[in-house]
Amino acid sequence: MAGDPEGHIQHRVIHTDAVDGRERYQLLTSLVVPRPIGWVSTRAASGVPNVAPFSFFSAVASSPMLVSLSIGTRAGVAKDSLRNILDQGAFCVNVVTEAQLEAMNRTAAGLPPEGDEFAFAGLSVAEAETVDAPYVADCPAVLECELYKHVDLGDSGGLVLGEVRGVRLDPELAIVEGSAFVDSEGLRPVGRLWGPAYTLLGQIRVIQRPEL
Repeated sequence: MAGDPEGHIQHRVIHTDAVDGRERYQLLTSLVVPRPIGWVSTRAASGVPNVAPFSFFSAVASSPMLVSLSIGTRAGVAKDSLRNILDQGAFCVNVVTEAQLEAMNRTAAGLPPEGDEFAFAGLSVAEAETVDAPYVADCPAVLECELYKHVDLGDSGGLVLGEVRGVRLDPELAIVEGSAFVDSEGLRPVGRLWGPAYTLLGQIRVIQRPEL
């Protein structure tokens, strides 16, 4: 990195209104990393189950327990997942683990609306307990969500806030002693970087916050 005599970086500033949408996407997704993957399962009005990955996904609040999900468009048309969430008012977020990375990637295929990504990726489907939505049966951790709010983003799709009504956990997942934290080393989650690049769980450093 270039620097001045005092050691400060001499940044190159990119004005975002001077680059096109593709470049903005590439800059954003390569700098906001790693990102958790919202592997979202929904049901179409016809009853066909749908599952697809989205990396514009994050936790928002704990009371109420909210997650956010940004779902873009394809050729200017809302994606199936967004349409299903708005129609049915519910969805599940399946936590992607190392063992499911390949299957998750297969569900990113652009199947037609009547296509079943569960069948296409060889995944078993099960029904949530607290909301009316399917989930990936072999996923060790699942958030069962009810639509809380939708924000129309125009050509960029929609921002969904989901209230977590139930948390499904594999009984074999370890819980950190004295807490409700799920042990990350046992879960082995996958994070998204840029393009086709993903990151697996590596070294974990525990740093206590300073006390003033």
